[in-house]
Amino acid sequence: MNIETPAETWLPATDSQVARQIASRDWSATDLGPLESWPVSLRAILSAMLTCPTPMYLAWGPDLLSFYNDAYRPILGYREAHALGCPFRDLWASIWDDIAPLVDSCLRGESQRMVDMRLDLSRQGEPEESYWTFTYSPVFDDSGRICGLFCVTNETTARILAERARAEAAERLDLAMSSGNSVGIWDWDVPADRVTSDKRFATLYSVDEAVAIGGAPIAEFFKGIHPEDRARVEAEVAETIRTVGSFSSEYRLLRADGTVCWVSAQGRCIPGPNGDCVRLPGVSYDITARKEAELRLRAAKEEREFVLEQIGRQRTLTDPREILQSASEALGRRLGVNRVGFYRLNGPESICHEACWTDGALKPLIGMQATDHYGRLADTERRAGRALIFGDSREDAQGAFAPYARDGVLAGICVPLLTGGRWAAGIYLHQAAVRIWTEPEIILAKEIVQQTWLAMERAEALRSLNRRVEEQEAALAQREIVLREEFERREAAERQLRQLQKMEAVGQLTGGIAHDFNNMLAVVISGLNLTQRQLARGNSDVGPYIEGALEGANRAAALTQRLLSFSRQQPLEPAVVDANGLLTGLSDMLSRSLGETVVIEAQLQPDLWAVKVDRNQLENAIVNLAVNARDAMPDGGRVVLQTANADLDGDQARDLGIEPGNHVRIRVRDTGTGMTPEVLSKAFDPFFTTKPTGRGTGLGLSQVYGFIRQSGGHVSISSQIGRGTTVDLYLPRCREGAPQAAGDPAADAPPGRPEDVILAVEDEDRVRSFTVSALQELGYTVLEAGSGAAALALLRARQDIRLLFTDVVMPQMTGPQLVEQAQAMRPGLRVLYTSGYTGKSLETDDRVRSGGNFLPKPFSFDQLARKISEVLSRPAGD
Repeated sequence: MNIETPAETWLPATDSQVARQIASRDWSATDLGPLESWPVSLRAILSAMLTCPTPMYLAWGPDLLSFYNDAYRPILGYREAHALGCPFRDLWASIWDDIAPLVDSCLRGESQRMVDMRLDLSRQGEPEESYWTFTYSPVFDDSGRICGLFCVTNETTARILAERARAEAAERLDLAMSSGNSVGIWDWDVPADRVTSDKRFATLYSVDEAVAIGGAPIAEFFKGIHPEDRARVEAEVAETIRTVGSFSSEYRLLRADGTVCWVSAQGRCIPGPNGDCVRLPGVSYDITARKEAELRLRAAKEEREFVLEQIGRQRTLTDPREILQSASEALGRRLGVNRVGFYRLNGPESICHEACWTDGALKPLIGMQATDHYGRLADTERRAGRALIFGDSREDAQGAFAPYARDGVLAGICVPLLTGGRWAAGIYLHQAAVRIWTEPEIILAKEIVQQTWLAMERAEALRSLNRRVEEQEAALAQREIVLREEFERREAAERQLRQLQKMEAVGQLTGGIAHDFNNMLAVVISGLNLTQRQLARGNSDVGPYIEGALEGANRAAALTQRLLSFSRQQPLEPAVVDANGLLTGLSDMLSRSLGETVVIEAQLQPDLWAVKVDRNQLENAIVNLAVNARDAMPDGGRVVLQTANADLDGDQARDLGIEPGNHVRIRVRDTGTGMTPEVLSKAFDPFFTTKPTGRGTGLGLSQVYGFIRQSGGHVSISSQIGRGTTVDLYLPRCREGAPQAAGDPAADAPPGRPEDVILAVEDEDRVRSFTVSALQELGYTVLEAGSGAAALALLRARQDIRLLFTDVVMPQMTGPQLVEQAQAMRPGLRVLYTSGYTGKSLETDDRVRSGGNFLPKPFSFDQLARKISEVLSRPAGD
């Protein structure tokens, strides 16, 4: 009968961290189920394992889930964080190939025992060498079936490594002891100063074998040490005796035949009862081969450093002769020769010595010399490209090098240098004494010679190149003069062509404006003439004629605004605008005005940034683009009004010609006929239109372009035949204030009051007369002035003037200058500017157009009434 036992009763009561982890974990999601339902067999194994101080591991169930005790945790290393309950194969995936056969055998019921098995556990995440002795035993569930395995393990890495080290030491000792006469053993009785040794030690130190075996003072063995090393070794031995420590030294021994060998001596002091050294046994072995190899390696390293140093120095020199002189001296000093020099063939049978270094033992070679000056063999070998190497010119080559000896050269190396396979030059090393050249010396000499020849050829090529460059620069300078003269002639011709083009553009401009203005003025003049005739007959029904004249005048005013917009000089009234709200308001109007075959679709981004722009001009621009889109869709289509926030980086902004940062993009896209590349390239050109005569001025897109650029933004256009056109308007984001709602242009302005006194300042008499009459018609009391000086005089005389209504551009004193003096005189005076053209002067800055204190010309009676009422209704000082 199974008895359910709470976890806290069967888990060990000892301080086991793993037991606490098992108890605190929710096992419901695993194959084992809740803790209280675990099999009795599993509980029994865990209870025993968790209290054992020996590292143990349990893999249980079909997935071989991992359990272990506290002693096993260090073995897990970085795996401990996820080890508990992890499948055996996943936990030890890195060594699974090594242990999988053992696991499989154990699960078949075959217990496994491994001794000193090497496993790379990588406990710290890095490969490691470790050794383990462990057993795998099958474990059984409550029904007696094998349900996992139980592991008892112990690390043996330290023992294995120690045994390996002892074995290697023994092997080295055995090797040393078996190397014949190269190893010797000694034992020094320090108080008695008696050294006994074997035959090998005696042979090394050139001591009589019988004396060495019978014992001799330590000084007898010191005699064999090289005089240059003896004092050092005696001091090292004395220090070892004083400190009762170990002795280790390498030094040279001078044999009876004059040869030198190197030995390594190792020994350790044995202390007596009072702690002083009483014996110093040790071993000495021959290390001559190793030392010679080290010396050769050091010499090779020094030679390589010398070669690299010469290469680096030659790269800094540009004079071929300086390169040869420097290399000759460096090579001569390095190899300790008496003379090093360079020669070059000057003809088939003569050479010329160009650079030579000497230490004084031999005279320098200079001037011309016959190629066979040093004999026929030397001449033949050098022409064949073979180096000459001799140690005694009197004896070598059966005396063929005797001409060298007559010149005092007994040993030498001569390396011929070839160009195109032919002997062209050479470098020589001469010695005044007999010398046996070593292989490293010959190799070094040849390497430096070849490197010097390459450096010299490079320098000569660079010098030749510089000469050609100088010649080419002179030719280019002369050519530049010719080209400059030609350029000046072409520039003069281009100036004439540009002047002709300007005149043609002016003609096109004046012709286009004249055509449109004639049409508009014809309507105005005809309407006024008919009005005059009807009034002269006593007929007062002249409304249609007056409306026609007003329509013509308004069209003329719109054309003027387009011209100013194109020139980016129209007076604007920027305000904070919500483009989404503006497009929403326009959508209904456009749906009615564009016709039933055109579908208007708005795609507006939520949380769109605000922009600061002239609201009316932006509306006109969008309407203009929508009308163009309609005209491009004669059979109907779709016009999409889209907004988006655009964060332009440096490259994007540079391509658009605006400052990088946050912008709002307003897109007008149609599904019309599209434009050809030729038409698209002229889309923004003024007076360019594809519409029939009389249906377009060609200022639509140029007006949009001018207005957006004047507002600090950019316009881009793309189009494809049959796929429509897309126009993007980019306007900078505005972070100040809230968007202003559009006013109702149809709202009636309240009538003026006689107590509101207005001073109208205008230098044009007819415009001033109309303005005064219109203000008086509205009910205001009006004073007028034709100049700034006259206006200031009235302001001094009349204290009841509430509003100064002034033109911007006036002679002698501009509107802003007048306002500056007037407000200094009357701080609370309200101001309203007006102008039809403000130009590019400083008078057109924000103080004129900001705050809504600007009324562009030409203005209608209703526009004047609303603007005057708006300014007067503001608090004084705004």
